[in-house]
Amino acid sequence: MKNKLILGTVQFGIDYGVNNVSGKPSEKKIKEILDLAFLKGIRILDTAEAYGDSQNRIGDYHKNNSNEFKILTKYSPLRKDFPKAICERVNNNLNILGVNNLYSYMFHSFHDYKNYFPLIKNDLTKLKEESKIKKIGVSLHSNKEIEEVLKNNEIKLIQLPYNLLDNSNKREEVLKKAKHQGVEIHTRSVFLQGLFFKNINDLTGNLKRLKNELKKLNNLIPKDKMNQLALNYIHSKEYIDRVLIGVDNVSQLQNNIDCIEKNDLKELFSKVDQINVSDNLMLNPVNWKR
Repeated sequence: MKNKLILGTVQFGIDYGVNNVSGKPSEKKIKEILDLAFLKGIRILDTAEAYGDSQNRIGDYHKNNSNEFKILTKYSPLRKDFPKAICERVNNNLNILGVNNLYSYMFHSFHDYKNYFPLIKNDLTKLKEESKIKKIGVSLHSNKEIEEVLKNNEIKLIQLPYNLLDNSNKREEVLKKAKHQGVEIHTRSVFLQGLFFKNINDLTGNLKRLKNELKKLNNLIPKDKMNQLALNYIHSKEYIDRVLIGVDNVSQLQNNIDCIEKNDLKELFSKVDQINVSDNLMLNPVNWKR
C-alpha cells in the first residue's frame, strides 16, 4: 500500500497536543525522527512560519544531512521579523529551510486566505512561474470554507481535519467534489490532538460533551489499537492524497508506520461512520475549554 503520510513538525517548534508531556524534542530526537521518516518513504514535511523555530530546525537537519524533504509551509502575518514582501519572504523561508523550492506555500486559515490572497496574488503567481513554489494552498476547517475556496482555480491544495469523529459522513461529499476539480487533499488532526487516547473519565471542561462519542469509539476497539483504526480509516480513502501526522519521538513514528502496514480493521470503518457528533464546534480544538 502506498505510504500517504506527511510528517507534521509543529512539535519541533512549540509544545503541542493535549497528551504531549515531554515538550519540544531535542536535536538528536529530531534527527532520529527525520532519518526514520525518510527511510520509510515519507518525503513531505508540514511546517509553518507560526510554528516557533520549527523551520529553523528542519533547515539545520537539511544542512547537516543528505536527506532532503519536500516542504509545505504556511504564511503568518504575525511574523513581523520576516520580510513583508512575499517574494522576499518566501526566499527567506527557502534559506531557513535549506531547500530550493516549496511544495506548497499555504494560508494558515480561511481568514488569512480571504484577507491576504487578493493582496499577494500577483507575487504568488510570480513565485510559481519562477518554480519557487509548486502549489498555492489553504488550511481550512469547515465544509463551507472548502466550498468557498473551490471557487478559486488557483488554489490547488487544501488541508483540513479528518478523523474518527470528523469523519466521512461530514466530509466525503465536499472532498470528492474537490478531488474532481483537481485539488490535492491533505488531512490533519488524525488523532484530534491525542483526544482519542485519553481516558474518558479524565475529560474536563467542555470536552465532556464528547464523552458519549468517545465511548462509542472505545466500544469498537481497545485503546491500544485506536491509533491503528484512526490511521487506517483515513489512509484507506481514495479521495485523500496525504495524511498528516505529528509525533514526539521516533517510537511513535515507527508505531504509526506499523499501523499503516497492518491495515486489518476495514470491517470497523462503516461503524465509525455511524458515529455522528451533533456539536460540530467541538470537533475544532480551538473551541475546547479544559
